[in-house]
Amino acid sequence: QVQIVESGGGLVQPGGSLRLSCTASGSFFSRYVMSWYRQAPGKQRDLVAMLTTLNNTNYADSVKGRFTISRDNAKNTVYLQMNSLKPEDTAVYYCYARINGYSYGGQGTQVTVSS
Repeated sequence: QVQIVESGGGLVQPGGSLRLSCTASGSFFSRYVMSWYRQAPGKQRDLVAMLTTLNNTNYADSVKGRFTISRDNAKNTVYLQMNSLKPEDTAVYYCYARINGYSYGGQGTQVTVSS
């Protein structure tokens, strides 16, 4: 079982920045494929960014050039740096770790972009 804890959400004005953090338990963090998803009210949960064990990245078209996913294996932590935030980025953001065909997710952190 992998425990996931997200943090860093909050209220930010349009054009602002936030950095989300996600810490995953376990001794094999470097082998986890890490992803961030988000879910807005009334909408499905969609992939925002993914980072493989070889540091290959994949981003949703809507966040390319604005969001950056990165990891610190020494801290068992993955980050999502979000810049130039827009109201449509408002959602609950969830972190997932995948290893050996299993996925583990956290409780999510709320991001609200509003003036």
